[in-house]
Amino acid sequence: MGTALRGDGGGHGLAAVPARVVAFTRRHPIWADTTVAVGLVLIFEAGHLLRLSGWSVIGLALILPLALRRRAPEAVFAVIASVALVQWIIDAHTGADASLLIALYTVAATRDRRRTLYALAVVELGIVLAVGRWTLDGYRFGAFVGLSAMAVTAVVLGANLRTRRHYLAALEDRAHRLERDQEQQAQLAVAAERARIAREMHDIVTHNLSVMVALADAAAMTVRSTPDRSATAMEQVSGTGRQALTEMRRFLGVLREDEPDAARHPQPDLARLGALAEQVRAAGLPTTLTIQGDTREVPQGAQLAVYRLAQEALTNTLKHAQPGANARIRVWSSPERVELSVVDDGRPRAFAAVGGTGGTAATTGSGSGIAGMRERAAVYGGDVAAGPLPGGGWRVSAVLHLTDPGGS
Repeated sequence: MGTALRGDGGGHGLAAVPARVVAFTRRHPIWADTTVAVGLVLIFEAGHLLRLSGWSVIGLALILPLALRRRAPEAVFAVIASVALVQWIIDAHTGADASLLIALYTVAATRDRRRTLYALAVVELGIVLAVGRWTLDGYRFGAFVGLSAMAVTAVVLGANLRTRRHYLAALEDRAHRLERDQEQQAQLAVAAERARIAREMHDIVTHNLSVMVALADAAAMTVRSTPDRSATAMEQVSGTGRQALTEMRRFLGVLREDEPDAARHPQPDLARLGALAEQVRAAGLPTTLTIQGDTREVPQGAQLAVYRLAQEALTNTLKHAQPGANARIRVWSSPERVELSVVDDGRPRAFAAVGGTGGTAATTGSGSGIAGMRERAAVYGGDVAAGPLPGGGWRVSAVLHLTDPGGS
């Protein structure tokens, strides 16, 4: 059993050897090519080196440049081809000629097709010269075909390696681009989520604080004359504050992963508009509500959007309307769209529309409320319009599409 286990481990170790060799050659190409060159010298020129003949110099000149073949492929090929020509001229036949095929392979693996064909033509010319001088008459054609096949094989192998490298580089570039796209999408998603959270926080906090401020002002004005009404107003302030805390806890609970039950609490919908109108009435703004159409088929998300739009519009009325103003909420629903209208009669005619250059309504506050309202409507392909009425007052209207508005 122990022997078998050791054998298995040894097998895995041997299987990892080629990968380590490849990794080493990629990190240290000169050392790897030098090792190959030394090996070729030992194979082809060992006998000549012992005799220190002139052929050994030719052999070394053919082989040693291979140590730099990946750093300067064309220069190494030119040097080896030149030495091979000198070898032919002086009639110094040696097996180190194989280094020319290695140099040709390197050119094919690292350079374009045009340069590869030039190098192949040089090798073919050398084959013709070598066969003509060193091959017997009856064997020249066979030798030429065999050597040419070796040269073409070197080119094909090198070209395949170059193609594979380009393919892998393209895949790597594509992976990097996909990774960047995913990072950008994630950043956009985070930004959208932050904007959504900011809208919800703004609507919850601003509305309830506006109601509380209105109630507190009413309590302050009646604390001496009618203490009972003042006490009632303060109770309503307390109730509004508790409601705000409840909505905030509910909203934050949905965002927390460790509170799965938080998502089960219903979000405000069209059925809560009556309670919203009652809350605003308690703060001193008489408000009426009219709902037309069947709202049961309206998606929950659209109902929440309509509720928040109405809430923001009433909040602005509470903050900016003149004393004695009245507000009217109207909701009209169909299978294709939902329309909302919030109108008050307490704004002077001099106020400019949202987006204009003058008027308190357009300039009071940060403007994030109207921007948030338009963002909510844009989710459903709609828009929000806000501006003064000709006879005085202010209107906020919104349209949310429940189906694709571009469809037929």
